[in-house]
Amino acid sequence: MKSRLWLIFSVVTTVFWGVWGAFIEVPEKAGFPATLGYSVWALTMLPCAVVALRIIGWKLEYDFNSIFLGSVVGLLGAGGQLILFEALRLGPAYLVFPIISLYPVVTIFLSMTFLKERAGGRATVGIIFALIAMALLSYQPPGASSSLSWLWLFLAVAVFFMWGVQAFAMKFSNERMKAESIFFYMMATAILLIPIALFMTDFSQPINWGFKGPILAALIQVLNSAGALCLVYAVRYGKAIIVVPMTSLAPVLTIIISLCLYGVIPHAVLVAGMTLATLAIYLLAE
Repeated sequence: MKSRLWLIFSVVTTVFWGVWGAFIEVPEKAGFPATLGYSVWALTMLPCAVVALRIIGWKLEYDFNSIFLGSVVGLLGAGGQLILFEALRLGPAYLVFPIISLYPVVTIFLSMTFLKERAGGRATVGIIFALIAMALLSYQPPGASSSLSWLWLFLAVAVFFMWGVQAFAMKFSNERMKAESIFFYMMATAILLIPIALFMTDFSQPINWGFKGPILAALIQVLNSAGALCLVYAVRYGKAIIVVPMTSLAPVLTIIISLCLYGVIPHAVLVAGMTLATLAIYLLAE
């Protein structure tokens, strides 16, 4: 990885996703459902896709292989988000998130097996620290008992595999087509799934259609979209086994921002996770 572009894009992705994570619940708490938030997110992918296509002079790759690979990347990511909503509805967040947060394990395994990616000793330690940190950062104190259905576990594991395979597919596709084309098809598939998100929305409940609803959601979700575009570039220029664990540490920034905003002292488990995450970022930025 002679080029340091992977590091620049990885840092931007981590920062954008960290800030996004700190504010994403604001519209939902104001009465704008997460499923509608997904719809807004999909639409914010549009301006980012326009920027991406402008960079390559509007020369979108539309052969069968490009459409297929780009759509696979998009469906795995966007589809995983919709399944996550249902998993959180059925099961406890403090168990769902730790399972999903370890999806880089799948990416690392696939990348090392099929792409023959390898990491140096220092980076390997960083990857291990990052995986442990992700589990710790996903910790949430047990709350009220949830549904007895174990469907949530199946759905959480499904998202775990989908997002892990998505990152691998993103790297695989980057070696065969332009990053900008990949993002375009990510945008297209995300928009195609909007009807499912609308179907999952309970419109019988009051919905905030004011500024703190769709407008604020759009301002926040565009950070997610821009971060996704930067991730595509980061994976293009770097190794997936390093980029993915690094960008998955965005919750560190989320926790720091939340701490500053709400003055909440983080749990000891989260502090340990933040410490390991900081060490991981230092080691991965070798």
